[in-house]
Amino acid sequence: MSIKNELKESIIGLDPLDQRVIDTNLCKADGTHNKSALGANSILAVSLANLRASAVSRSIPLYQYIHSINKQVSKLNKEPILPAPMLNILNGGVHADNKIDFQEFMIQPLGFNTFKSALRCGVEIFNELKNFLKSENLITSVGDEGGFAPQLATAEEAIELILKAIKASGYEAGKDVFVCLDPASSEFFNENKYILQGADKHLSSGEMISYLKTLTSKYPINSIEDGLDEDDWEGWKSLTETLGSEVQLVGDDLFATNPERIKRGIEESVANSVLIKMNQIGTISETLEAVALSQENGYKTVISHRSGETEDTSIADLAIGLAAGQIKTGAPSRTDRVSKYNRLIILEEKFKIPFVGKNEAL
Repeated sequence: MSIKNELKESIIGLDPLDQRVIDTNLCKADGTHNKSALGANSILAVSLANLRASAVSRSIPLYQYIHSINKQVSKLNKEPILPAPMLNILNGGVHADNKIDFQEFMIQPLGFNTFKSALRCGVEIFNELKNFLKSENLITSVGDEGGFAPQLATAEEAIELILKAIKASGYEAGKDVFVCLDPASSEFFNENKYILQGADKHLSSGEMISYLKTLTSKYPINSIEDGLDEDDWEGWKSLTETLGSEVQLVGDDLFATNPERIKRGIEESVANSVLIKMNQIGTISETLEAVALSQENGYKTVISHRSGETEDTSIADLAIGLAAGQIKTGAPSRTDRVSKYNRLIILEEKFKIPFVGKNEAL
């Protein structure tokens, strides 16, 4: 039987308004612990299609439907709120052909009262960054997530450029807008060393923590994603003890939107925020459970895109409906990225949904 038929047969005759039952049967049809038989992407497509169809059948916006079914999952079930955007405006690592080892350099506008004004800030900084790159004769073409990938070598060089763009745009770094990093450290972790080729550094776990501490002391950084390798649990505990009270420490590869890994993080006091990706876990119900588990234990949540995105805007509604507080969906360029921002603006204007507010996201 084809994957399409297996998925179809698993949900025929079920109540589409019972998302949990739909998703449970999809997982049973796969029959594996990690959805390796039918694939998380295939399962998610069906799960998400059912979610959207159910919202349409109820004649309510998707974010409202998500909020309504979240009542069955979350003890908190916060009221819908527009998230603070994280805009990935400069790339390195596996997302670029330059020498920068860190994968993403983001900005997060927090000193604003509306999503629209926060996004405007991000767009203006993005355009000023392009001007600076041009003036330095650096490449201004964009990568998969819409960010620039100039020929730079170190994280410091990238951050300095971003700070220049913030200032030139008329905003104040550390007040209106902050810098967020995604080193994606698992990509350059080898034989118990963090090998930063661009910066010519070979660091132990403790030295990597010291390096991140130095960066946060020097620059207005408020969030670091995957600062250490996904299986360096002892290092993560030390990192959290060192920086957890100062900045947001986001687990992406560390947690993989997996409740089992999130529970371990909570038990061991590792990180303080979870990156949420629907197709990492594979169904809507499991995504809601991961968010509820995180929020109920005091962890921040960031709803995230993936590389190779489409123009589907579901994560915008998901971020609002679950009151995640933050959304990461690329730079304000490329239609697969801009579509999410447009959706958020439309929902803000049409339904008067409140924005997370000045400096409240973190």
